[in-house]
Amino acid sequence: MNATRKLTLIFICGKVLSLVCLPWNHTLAIAVFFGVDAFIAWHIIAPSAQGFGRTFTSFKTSDREVWLTIDDGPDQEDTPQILALLAHHQAQATFFVIGERAARYPHLINAINAAGHEIAHHTHTHPIKSLWAAGPQRLARELDEATTALSSLGVTPNRYRNPGGAKCIFQERALIQRGLSNIAWTIRSWDTTRRNPDSIVRRIMRKVTHGSIILVHESASVPNASRIKTIARLLVNLDSAGFRCVIPTTSQLR
Repeated sequence: MNATRKLTLIFICGKVLSLVCLPWNHTLAIAVFFGVDAFIAWHIIAPSAQGFGRTFTSFKTSDREVWLTIDDGPDQEDTPQILALLAHHQAQATFFVIGERAARYPHLINAINAAGHEIAHHTHTHPIKSLWAAGPQRLARELDEATTALSSLGVTPNRYRNPGGAKCIFQERALIQRGLSNIAWTIRSWDTTRRNPDSIVRRIMRKVTHGSIILVHESASVPNASRIKTIARLLVNLDSAGFRCVIPTTSQLR
């Protein structure tokens, strides 16, 4: 039984139990009825929750290694600067790209590829507020249109990240069918809401350890005050702390 079916069974059992409790304990019945809803909601919203399929949040390594992941590109201004920074620090990264942006800027996808970094799947239109509520057909369009855009550029992604980390209840089977692994993170930088690069980097460095997956962003989702600066200062701090930015193998994911 896959994770989604197990969660569905828990949901049904919880509702049945609430009806069973209703005649003799109204308070318990109400608590069970709405408690199971909260439990399901947590598995949708929490990026690390495993209820709708395996989600990887770190990787196994005995070395001082981290995985730098960069969402929401490619971007005409940011991507070339990020590639230059990565080259300067001899760092590897995974770019979780939006399909329609990849189709708009194919030369940037080619540049990421040529530099030896990984290109991964971040949906086609990045519907961060609504993908969690999508039906099977809409989810399939978001996955397949981005895959088609990347395939036309010679890229076959095998890693995927939900916009904002929230899961669609139909995604487990859809990702398995397409050979995509769902990647979350260990450390979220919150660089899309904070403007001070130094405070963002300090927060990351307080939490970083070997095997951490670090989430940062590029493009207009990041305030101008911290765009690029956060990644630049993060790479300097990781170097100083002796951490290497690598791309883990599938067998290392956990």
